Amino acid sequence: MLLFTVLPAWALAGDDEPEPQPGRRAKLGQPAPDFSLKDFDGKTHKLAALADKIVVLEWFNKDCPVCKLFCEELKQTAAKYAEKGVIWFAVDSTHYRTAEENKDYYADHKLPYPILSDFDGKVGKLYGASVTPHCFIIDKGVLVYEGAFVSKDKKKNHVAAALDALLSGKPVKAASVKPFG
Repeated sequence: MLLFTVLPAWALAGDDEPEPQPGRRAKLGQPAPDFSLKDFDGKTHKLAALADKIVVLEWFNKDCPVCKLFCEELKQTAAKYAEKGVIWFAVDSTHYRTAEENKDYYADHKLPYPILSDFDGKVGKLYGASVTPHCFIIDKGVLVYEGAFVSKDKKKNHVAAALDALLSGKPVKAASVKPFG
């Protein structure tokens, strides 16, 4: 009996990164769960350090046909809103990926934002990222949008519409749009 009591505490000891809170899931209108992830150069990015910013998290997989289809539009949207102070990260939760592969993809595709490594999928599970691309927008620490990047017919850029509303001081009209990928 003592072994079962001691083992879980021992198994968790020594981890430098804070674990996501059990049962804590990202919810619209609530504070976004904090995380720390490294990019392909080893730089750590902590969400809490960006509490006064608008942050876009784009779940990404370089092999996903939908990510490939929307790559140029994702880059253009990210670059446009970076000029307005929006921080954009791609997050890769692909368990077999390496940071080096993402660094090569970043360079080859001239991405205007870093790719964060979530290869164990903990942050993806915390946010409920289910497909790629699956986007989340956080405004001043609060989750205000989650869902598709654009409509399937590419006529509506949902992320751009949400960012335009936020930058105009208005609420996001469609705060949740079913993602596809």
